[in-house]
Amino acid sequence: MVIRRRNVGCDYPPAPAGDRRRLGECNRERQATPLLKRLGPVRSAPLSVLLLSAVPVPVSPFTGLEALLGAPPLLPAQTLQHWLLALALHGLLISAAQRFPLLTRSGWVHAGVLGTLLWGALGWRGWLAVVGYLVLGSLVTRLGFRQKQQQGLAEARGGRRGPENVWGSAATGAVLALLTTVPGAPVPLLLLGFGASFVAKLADTCGSEIGKRWGRHTVLITSLRPVPAGTEGAVSLEGTGASLVGSAVMVLVLKLLGLLGSPPALLLVLLVGVLATLLESWIGATLQARLAWLTNELVNGIQTLLAALIAMGLAWGAVALGLAA
Repeated sequence: MVIRRRNVGCDYPPAPAGDRRRLGECNRERQATPLLKRLGPVRSAPLSVLLLSAVPVPVSPFTGLEALLGAPPLLPAQTLQHWLLALALHGLLISAAQRFPLLTRSGWVHAGVLGTLLWGALGWRGWLAVVGYLVLGSLVTRLGFRQKQQQGLAEARGGRRGPENVWGSAATGAVLALLTTVPGAPVPLLLLGFGASFVAKLADTCGSEIGKRWGRHTVLITSLRPVPAGTEGAVSLEGTGASLVGSAVMVLVLKLLGLLGSPPALLLVLLVGVLATLLESWIGATLQARLAWLTNELVNGIQTLLAALIAMGLAWGAVALGLAA
């Protein structure tokens, strides 16, 4: 069978040995032709395949997160119209909601900014999760409020929260929500941190409010020395139990809204919420008494940040070590 090579000009097998003139022309032509041209596309194709196969394919450090945490919900398209709708909607909502004694007037304005960010980034699911936290936290604060007032343990302003409370509780969650809009962002991991921050905050609110009112034996977390209820860094069995219940309730809210789905994610956030509450008590006992600038709102922000970082770090570590397979 005769195979013709492109750009060579000589047939294979070569010309008979007796045809010296033609044989010499073919030899000179072959010597002047580059190697890859003489190989032609038939022989050069396998070489290109080998070269391409030797190039390492980058592997995303977030590969495997969906297997552990579950697929994230469908988030809204990031368009100008969507954000304008979020802004207009919250302008109307805040105007109507100011009659409710949950926040101060300025607190409602800041809540409107927060709500716009959450609706814009995560849609109605993320927004409703934070509304659920706000309502549940406010209801818990009202429990036994009159007696806490008599003991000097009640929240100021009749339990209504101001801007510092809004951002102390939600700054971490708002930042993580905005990060989900970045192209290529690890959305399941960010949603895990988002959920953990609000689970920890509701756990802290429940533990603090229930512990101050119904805690029978209140001790300092660092030394277990008995201290009066309401002391920074104080814990009680009743308050810790309430933290666990509050953590579980917020986890259920996130589950029903589809922000967290897999059992490992739910269990992780539940436990991290209680852990972050204990860390918040430790910060109150060791640092807050010494640093005048370390207000309750800053401690709340630190607590939610720790909860998010711990949850995301443990999840990423489990995937990196192959424990999530």
